[in-house]
Order: sequence, then structure tokens, then C-alpha cells
Amino acid sequence: MGRALIDIAEPVEQMRTPAKDTAIRSIDTTIVDAPTRRRHRLSNTEVTHQSYVLVRVLLENGVSGIGEASTLGGPRWAEESVESIRATVMTYLAPALRGQSALAFEANAIRMGKAATRNYAAKGAIESALLDAAGKTLGLRASSLLGGAVRERMEVIWALASGDSGQELEEAKEKLRRREHRQFKIKFGFNRPQSDLKRLEALRSGLGNDVRLIVDVNQGWSEAECVRFMPALEELDVALVEQPVSALQLEAMSRVAARTSIPLLVDEAAFTKEEVARAATMGCGSVYSLKLVKSGGLFEMKRAAAVAAAHGLELYGGCLLESSIGAAAHLAAFCTLPKLEWGTEHFGPRILVEDLVTTSIKFDEFEICVPDSAGLGVEVDEDKIRVFARKD
Repeated sequence: MGRALIDIAEPVEQMRTPAKDTAIRSIDTTIVDAPTRRRHRLSNTEVTHQSYVLVRVLLENGVSGIGEASTLGGPRWAEESVESIRATVMTYLAPALRGQSALAFEANAIRMGKAATRNYAAKGAIESALLDAAGKTLGLRASSLLGGAVRERMEVIWALASGDSGQELEEAKEKLRRREHRQFKIKFGFNRPQSDLKRLEALRSGLGNDVRLIVDVNQGWSEAECVRFMPALEELDVALVEQPVSALQLEAMSRVAARTSIPLLVDEAAFTKEEVARAATMGCGSVYSLKLVKSGGLFEMKRAAAVAAAHGLELYGGCLLESSIGAAAHLAAFCTLPKLEWGTEHFGPRILVEDLVTTSIKFDEFEICVPDSAGLGVEVDEDKIRVFARKD
């Protein structure tokens, strides 16, 4: 008889790592509310504190790993909130993973998929923690477990989102003077389009024509408003427009993309790789925003990047105001991609009054640097966590 085939869709028993037990002993969570340096406004909310769920994984060998799930103002940007993330992790995902090898990344992703549908932020935080613990166990960077780095630093974009053009102009000039950021994303959608355009005009006038400006409408415009106001964005030499219409209106976004010379960045309109393929096939944009909260894991985020690139979309490293913990996880994957045409906007560690790690990720000459230590390469500051941890 022929040899029986293994169903690769089912998790298989993993061999023990010699002299190191990588079995998952426990998974715990902490909700953290970290104050920001300024208010950060979107089309449907604003935040002065950024909330995270920190996921800690402890292995039988005594090694621990940390991951982070980020939200914006509760279940407004997506359906998950820090409260629901913690409940999903502790009630459904953690029980499915206890006793499994931290090195069984794909099998663990399958287990989490069977335990809970979607809940991508929760799953992404757990997988990040597992990569951190596995990397520390093996003495490898997380990027090595994801295929190996092809870059060690990348251009980093800063978001202007207070709504006050005077304050935003001074903020941008200071970033330029300190050689921290030279590309800026302006948040639209929380004012009337005419008011947002006046802000943009003031910024373009004050910053000059050599500074790259990106506009994020956060689904705040109708198709009719896009028809009316996109030409003004073209005149102001906007380099990229992110998600101008509702994520549900793929046909409208496709029509908008066909009418304008500005590339559209697909964000909320596509979470899964299947949704990426659909949005690309429909012509909804020519750039895709990669986010762990959309993919549910770093390996899956790399697959989404591959699908986007195969459909001709350029790649943009998106963020959700992560601390250095979440930023490090994203960078571990971003640095392994063959191309990342638009760099990344992981400025989150800099918008926090105090970062959540002992040493923040390094920014240098308009770029963000990939941590070079084992695992994610960051160390949690336990004192700060105790201060910012939500009291139940």
C-alpha cells in the first residue's frame, strides 16, 4: 500500500526542541491606556489615550514573549475593542494553544482560526508574542523566523491629525528640523471637506513643494464629494489618498480611482488576502496598507503582501498607533518584504507621552530602524505598565 498522506490543513504533533521545551505554559493579558502627546483625530473619533492589550506568553522553558493588540477609540475603526480582545484571548484562543509548541506557527494559526472567526487583532498579538518567545529561545530575531531581513531601516511617515493647521504646520516644521520625518499624512474627514482643504493648503504653502503629503480621508467622503474635491488634491500635489469612501463601497472606490491621477491607498476595504485580491481586481486602488490588525498574524500579513504585489499593488506599512511593542512586530515582517515602496507610518512610539518599553525603537535620519535583538527586540518597562494598566 502507498504511504498515507497527511492532511496539511490539520495541526500535526511537533517534535520537542532538543534541551528546550517550547510548549506554551500560559497566556495572560493586560489592558493598557497610554496617554498621547496630542489628540489624534479621525473621521469618526479622536483619542488622547491609546489603548492596547498586551499579551504575554510563557513557555515551559521559562522564556516569555510579548505581543500587542491596538485599537482606535474602541470598536470604531474595526469591530474589536480592547475589552473584546482580552475576552477572546482568554476565553477562546488561550485554551486552544496551551501545551502546543511555540514553534508551530502555522498549526497554531489553524487552531486559533478554529477557535474564533476573524478577531484579527487578538490573533496577531498572540502570534507576535509567540515569535518573540521563540526568537528568544533560539537566539534569533523574529525577522529571521519570518524569512530574514532584506532591509534594516525604512522611511517613516508622520501623521498630522489635530485639525489645527497652525499647530500642524509647526509640528511638521519641527519634525523636518530634527530630521525625524519628511513625509506627512494629513487626516481628513472630521471637518467639512472645504475646511480640510484649507488646512491642506496652509500646510502645502508652509512646507513647500518638496515635502510629500498624503491624505487619509478615513472613509469620510461620498463618491460625489470625491468627484468634487479630488481635483483640488491633485492641484496641491498630494502623493496618495487613503480610503476616501466607505470600505463597503468597492464599486464607488473603483470609480474614484479611475477618475483621479492620485494613487488610492486601500486600507479598511481589504483585511484578508481574499479581500485584497477582490479590491485589486476591481481597481479600487494601486497601493495596499499592511496592518497586523487586519491580517491576524505576521505570516498572514506577508501572504497579504504577496497577493497585493501579485496584483500590481505597491505596499505601504500601515499602523494603528502601536507602541514600540506593536511597531517592532510590524517591522519584523516589513523588513523581510522584497519591496515596501511607501515605507511605513509607524510613528506610534513617538506620539505616546511615555513608550511601554525600556528603550524605544530607534528613529534616525527620517527612517525607523529594525530592532536587532532576539525575538521582537524590545523589553517591556514593567513600571510603566503598572502605571498605565487598566484597573478592573
